[in-house]
Amino acid sequence: MFRKCRSIRADPSRLLWRRDGGGQLLQAECMHARTREDDGRRGSEKGAREARGPEFRLHKSKGQHILTNPRVLDSIVRRAELKPGDTVLEIGPGTGNLTLKLLEVSRKVVAVEIDGRMVDTLRKRVADRGFEDRLTVIQKDALKTQFPPFDIVVANIPYQISSPLVIKLVYGKIQFRSATLLLQKEFARRLLANPGDSEYNRLAVNVKLVADVEFAMDVSKRDFLPVPKVDSSVVIIRPKTELPKVNLAEWWAFTRTCFGKKNKTLGATFKQKRKLMEIFKTSTLAGLKKDVAINNDDGISGVSVEDGDIDEEGNSEEESLSSSVPEGEMNLFKDKIVGVLRAEGFEDKRPSKLSNDELLHLLAVLNHAGVYFHNQAESQQNAVLADV
Repeated sequence: MFRKCRSIRADPSRLLWRRDGGGQLLQAECMHARTREDDGRRGSEKGAREARGPEFRLHKSKGQHILTNPRVLDSIVRRAELKPGDTVLEIGPGTGNLTLKLLEVSRKVVAVEIDGRMVDTLRKRVADRGFEDRLTVIQKDALKTQFPPFDIVVANIPYQISSPLVIKLVYGKIQFRSATLLLQKEFARRLLANPGDSEYNRLAVNVKLVADVEFAMDVSKRDFLPVPKVDSSVVIIRPKTELPKVNLAEWWAFTRTCFGKKNKTLGATFKQKRKLMEIFKTSTLAGLKKDVAINNDDGISGVSVEDGDIDEEGNSEEESLSSSVPEGEMNLFKDKIVGVLRAEGFEDKRPSKLSNDELLHLLAVLNHAGVYFHNQAESQQNAVLADV
């Protein structure tokens, strides 16, 4: 007995017969059903191709993965909570899938895209929808260009630039309401990490000093073309309205020292000869400036960001410093630092388990004792946020 075909054109020659392992006939299926399934699949593939744009090669090495799932795109726009009068900054718009949805609910979109092929496709698709007057395209490297004023950020960020771009946004001089970012899942977990989490590192510490980070949703890798190796997550970053009173350059240098080996105790870190030499030098040369002005175009420049734990061991500078500082003076300086750590209960604590409030307190008491981490003689632009 086989399933009856509903098509008026059905005949035995158009039935697909199925048998079990022993050859027993089980059922017959009309080829029309299979054709409809094939047509649906082809239609889905066609829609994905149209979403991606013209047939040009996407470079995985540059993080070019186009989000094609319309439900996910709608969810991102909805979570961003856009207002009709908003100017939206989109970084890496690709072929414009997200851009078109942003233009539907905002006043203007400023899209920063470095790939000329993407820019051409983006302009054409936006023009076809009649939104060209509300789109501004900046064909430059997002890390090297000055952003115009904006109210909100919504973007699918390539993994390669995630760290410096997030830092550029949260420490930049432009005030904005929020940034809804689609990031590689592993990187998003680092931003969301809390003290004691394995992902907790200096990036999380520096971002959370000035902003709150909220998890929005996970996104499957199957929602992208080409399919990446890992899943993604959407996070929402909201700049804090009240910031702690801290010298930023001093804070960045301090956290760089503490998180060089985040699981090593602070007592062990500050007893390292090279670390002592560096801190002694900066403490001696410190101009004791109370406020550090970040005065270049974007509030931050020359950013070099590495999230890994870097164990910096000696170089030629160590030898010159060692020969110029009497051993007795260096021992006294070490005893001063260890004394502060011990008195405040930090000697046996590890940076990976300390909150921002605890780190801010430790920096304050060390500064009060005459221990400084930022060399005021260095160029501000060259010193900012190395190894975040």
